[in-house]
Amino acid sequence: MRAAHATARSAALDAAEAAPGLTPLDHADARVVDPDTPRLLLPLARALVLANRAMLALGMLALVAASLVLTSSVVTRYVWKASTDWQDETAVFLLVGATFCCGAFVQAIRGHVGIEALATVLPRLADAWRRVLVDALCLAFCTLFAWKSWTLLREAWVDHQTTSSSWAPPLWIPYALMTVGMTLLSLQLVVQVTASGRRAARVRR
Repeated sequence: MRAAHATARSAALDAAEAAPGLTPLDHADARVVDPDTPRLLLPLARALVLANRAMLALGMLALVAASLVLTSSVVTRYVWKASTDWQDETAVFLLVGATFCCGAFVQAIRGHVGIEALATVLPRLADAWRRVLVDALCLAFCTLFAWKSWTLLREAWVDHQTTSSSWAPPLWIPYALMTVGMTLLSLQLVVQVTASGRRAARVRR
C-alpha cells in the first residue's frame, strides 16, 4: 500500500517537472498527500485521505440506498396505494449525506466545476497566487458554513426538533451529516491553501 502511494506521488511530481506549465495541483489525487503540504499539517492531511475514502464509500452506498428507497416508494405508492412519507424523507437524508460528506473528497481531486479562462491568460506567478486567493475565499465561506451547521445541529439536538411530516424524524440527522461534511471540507481547504501558498512562493515570473 505504501509503495503504491509512493509510486503515485512520484508520478505526479515527475509529470509536473516534465511539463513546466503544470504543477502538482494539476495532478491532484485524493489517495496521495500533496508534497507541498507543511510538515505541521501532514498528520491532518493523512487523516483526511483516510476520511475521504471512508466518506466516498459511504456516499456510494447512500446513493444506492436512496435509489432503492425511491424505487420502492414508487412501487408501494402506485401498486399498493401505501403512504411513502418515510421513504421520501429517508431518500432526502441519504442524498444530503452523500452530497455533503463527499465534498472534501471532490475538493481533494479538484473535481468541482471551475472556470479556467484566467489560467490561460495570466502569467504563471499571477495564476499561482490566484489559485491561493480562490482557495482562501472558499475556506472562509466553508468555515462560516461549518460553524453555522454546528449551531443548527446543537439547536436541533437540544430542542428535539423534527421535520413537519407525519413521520417526523429528528432534524439532527441531516444537520449532523451537513456538519460532518462541511467540517471535513473546511479542513481539506486548510491543507490545500497552505500547500498552494508554498507552491506559489516558489513560482518565478
